[in-house]
Amino acid sequence: MRKTLFDKVWDAHVVDVIENGPQILYIDTHLIHEVTSPQAFEELEKRGIPIARPDKIVATADHNTPTINQHLPIKDALSRNQLEKLTKNCLKNNISLYGLGHENNGIVHVIAPELGITQPGMTMVCGDSHTSTHGAFGTIAFGIGTSQVAQVFASQCLLLEKPKKMRVLVNGELKKGVLPKDVILYIIAKLGTNSGTGYFCEYAGDVFENMSMEGRMTVCNMSIEMGARGGMIAPDQTTFNYIKGKEFAPKGTDFDEKVAKWKTLATDVGAEFDKEYEIDASDIEPMITFGTNPGMGIKISEKIPYKNESSFEKSLTYMDFEKGKSLIDTPINYVFIGSCTNSRIEDFRVAANYIKGKQKAENVTAWLVPGSQRVAKQITEEGLKATFEAAGFTLRQPGCSACLAMNDDKIPSGEYCVSTSNRNFEGRQGQGARTILASPLVAAAAAIEGKIIDVTKVLEPVL
Repeated sequence: MRKTLFDKVWDAHVVDVIENGPQILYIDTHLIHEVTSPQAFEELEKRGIPIARPDKIVATADHNTPTINQHLPIKDALSRNQLEKLTKNCLKNNISLYGLGHENNGIVHVIAPELGITQPGMTMVCGDSHTSTHGAFGTIAFGIGTSQVAQVFASQCLLLEKPKKMRVLVNGELKKGVLPKDVILYIIAKLGTNSGTGYFCEYAGDVFENMSMEGRMTVCNMSIEMGARGGMIAPDQTTFNYIKGKEFAPKGTDFDEKVAKWKTLATDVGAEFDKEYEIDASDIEPMITFGTNPGMGIKISEKIPYKNESSFEKSLTYMDFEKGKSLIDTPINYVFIGSCTNSRIEDFRVAANYIKGKQKAENVTAWLVPGSQRVAKQITEEGLKATFEAAGFTLRQPGCSACLAMNDDKIPSGEYCVSTSNRNFEGRQGQGARTILASPLVAAAAAIEGKIIDVTKVLEPVL
C-alpha cells in the first residue's frame, strides 16, 4: 500500500487502536514551557501519578521572559511565579530545563531544532499551537491543550483521531524579494483560514525542496493559521546537513544509519491525499496582511478587496483601513522582527543585508528579538549586531517578546506594527495594537522608510 509521509510516521507510532474509536499514539518528545505546564504538573501531583518519561521532556522559559536585563530578578509577579514553578517542577521531576541565562535558552520551537532534538520521523507535542514548526523535518508535531500535556506526562501517549491528509504543491521559481514567509502567507490567503481544518498538510514541490531549513520551519510554523493540525515537509539532504553535528544529533555510524531510515519517509509515488492544491510559484509576491487574521493577506502591490461580511467590516474598522485602498505609504511606528516564525539567523541576515548603510526612520521603534541565545551569539559574531545598531535598531535578548505581548514588549494601542510573527488578532501584540504581518525583508524596509513600501521596487537585481 502506497503511503504518504504523514501515514508512515503516524502508523509507526500507533500503540493501539480503539475499536470504532480513536488511536493511542506514542509521543517521542514532549516540549514544555512555563505557561501551559504548571496546571498539568499540579494535576498529576494531586492524583499521585509520576511523570512516565522525564527523559523525553525538554523544557525552556520563553513566553513570559523579559527581553532586557535577563540577569536581573523578574519584576512582573505573574511572570516570575510561572518561571519559578517551571524550575521547581523540572527539578522535582528530573526534567532538562533551559532557563534564563542558560546557553541553550530560547523559544521552544527555535531551540529544539538548533540543538538537534528535532529529528525526522518523530512525533512531538507541546502546549503551544505553533509546535507545527518541527514538521519541517518530516516530523508529526502539533500543539496540545493542558489536559493533553498531563496525559503525555502520565503515559507518554495521546488518545487521538487520525487526521485526514492534504498536500500543497508549489512548483516554479520564486520572484525577487519573495521569502518563505510570503509563500505561507500567500497559501493561507488563497486557501483560507479553515482550509486545513481536520488535516495534516504536506508541503511539496520545487519551492520547498529548494528552501533552507529555516525557511521550511517558517512555513510549517504557520500551518496552524490555515486550520491544519500540523504541516510537514519530507526530509532530504538539506535536512540531514542541518542536523549533522548538532548537540543531540546521532553521531558517527549512528547518524548514517538514521539517515538511511529517514530517506524512506518520503511520500510514495501514487499515495493518495484527501485534498490537494497546486500553486504556481510565479504567482507569489511579497505579502502583507490588512485585517485581524493571517488569512486576510494581499500581495504588497494589491489593494484591500471588497467584501460585505460583518467580520470583514469589523476587522477593517479595528485596523482603520478601507476597502479598495492600497497599504503602500501607510505610516507605521513599530517594527518587530522575531517570534518562533522568523527569529532564526537567516531572518536576521536578510534584515541586516537590507539595512546595511541605511538609517531607521525617526518615527519607528524597531525591536529585533533573536529566537535563542545561540542566534543572539551568531548575530554578534557575524557582525550583524553592529549593522543593526548603526542603523538605530534595538537588539533585545531572546524570548517570544512582542509576538504575544506576555511580557513588557507591547505595541501601544492604535499603533501599527509591521511584524514577522504569526498572528495579527485583535490585541495580540498589546491592547488596541494593529498588527501587519510580513517577512523580515518587508519589515526591515518599513523600519527604514517609516511606512510600508513595495520592497520589490527598491531591491538590487540580485538579492
